[in-house]
Amino acid sequence: MYWWFNNNFKTHSSHYGIKIPDGFASLGIDVSHHQGEINWESVFTAQSSTDAIQFVYCKATESKNHVDKQWRKNRNWLLNHNIKNGAYHFFASKSYPLPQAEHFLEHWKKQNGDLPPVLDVETEGFSDSDLIAKMKIWLEAVEQRTGMKPIIYTSYHFYRTKFKKYFKDYKFWIAAYSRKPRALEDKNVIHWQFSERGNVNGIKEKVDFNVSKIKF
Repeated sequence: MYWWFNNNFKTHSSHYGIKIPDGFASLGIDVSHHQGEINWESVFTAQSSTDAIQFVYCKATESKNHVDKQWRKNRNWLLNHNIKNGAYHFFASKSYPLPQAEHFLEHWKKQNGDLPPVLDVETEGFSDSDLIAKMKIWLEAVEQRTGMKPIIYTSYHFYRTKFKKYFKDYKFWIAAYSRKPRALEDKNVIHWQFSERGNVNGIKEKVDFNVSKIKF
């Protein structure tokens, strides 16, 4: 990905091999089986004080029957070491939403201090209206069962063209890699996935990096 930023957008270099946006409250990563088996001890002992990872999201489930093969190991380590963490569900946009919600809730059990669950929406539905209706069913089912209002993760394009006006009561986590998105000015956008190319000790593959308006 070719990187460039607006002239008034400040970044600083980091030992993760990427430039980190300035002016945010927290830095975090998200992981799944794509990162392989993670040595979390190395992740958290090799950090610099200026760019410490303060929160982690892990993939838990996908569709109505898939469980990420690293989910349980990642989750248990983070819980046992009091690292702020949350879970996300990769949404199958053309499948029934309620079985997906039930599947997620079967494998993610709310713990004290958990970050809000996340619905990861990256693929087109049969139509925008169908996709939005299905998302609302998943979101409402998870909130009803857990008392936590989920966050919606999606691309900047999907946020701007599909979801912004239909989910005004939800917080968003958006992915945009080539520039600072204007959507960060929206109060409902709280996390920004700004890179998918980070290098972290203890993780063999490239890692998604995120900044947040929230202090963890």
